[in-house]
Amino acid sequence: MEKVRILYVEDEPFLGRIVKESLESRDYDVHMVADGKDAVPVFNQQRPHICVLDIMLPNRDGYSIAAEIRSSDPRVPIIFVTAKTQTEDVVKGFETGGNDYLRKPFSMEELIVRVNNLLKLNRGTEAATSRISIGKFAFHPNRYELSIGESVRKLSHREAMLLSVLSEHKNVIAQRKDILMRVWGDDSFFNSRNLDVYITKLRDYLREDPAVEIVTIKGVGYRFMA
Repeated sequence: MEKVRILYVEDEPFLGRIVKESLESRDYDVHMVADGKDAVPVFNQQRPHICVLDIMLPNRDGYSIAAEIRSSDPRVPIIFVTAKTQTEDVVKGFETGGNDYLRKPFSMEELIVRVNNLLKLNRGTEAATSRISIGKFAFHPNRYELSIGESVRKLSHREAMLLSVLSEHKNVIAQRKDILMRVWGDDSFFNSRNLDVYITKLRDYLREDPAVEIVTIKGVGYRFMA
């Protein structure tokens, strides 16, 4: 069986060595980069299954690395690992293409759980139906696209995952906790707030068809009417 390839970008030698060796001991194939300017060339050469990026790096930060990787590969999962804790830093990470955010210090067990969760979610999206009808919309989960008529909107990885989960629960209630576990990998308060933001985004995207509605069931979850 092919090993999971991980691009790990970290400029702290001690931490980098520990994480790399720990991941390799669990049979991952880790390509570690210490300089931001080298990250994208290594990505293009190795085509990893997942990327783990620090944000503060020499010569190039993790945000710009993620944005360039995402422009060439809309599917590969990206985890930011950083000491930054401000909400705006987290939001910027997601806006530039990140799928998850892990604050330092972290345990290897937590990193591995998040890596495996994103890989599982990514495989699920790859296996998803190529086209899903949502009212007047056509949703293409494999292409991260939502279209109506001639208008096509590109979705982020997280938006596509959330819409996929909601589409599986048309006209029935999707439990909030289940959504969080499938799309974010945990149901923390921070991720719960993120879910609210993403639901608002999807409602805005879908407003062109009044028959499509994401109804909040307070304290329970959402009913996707389509």
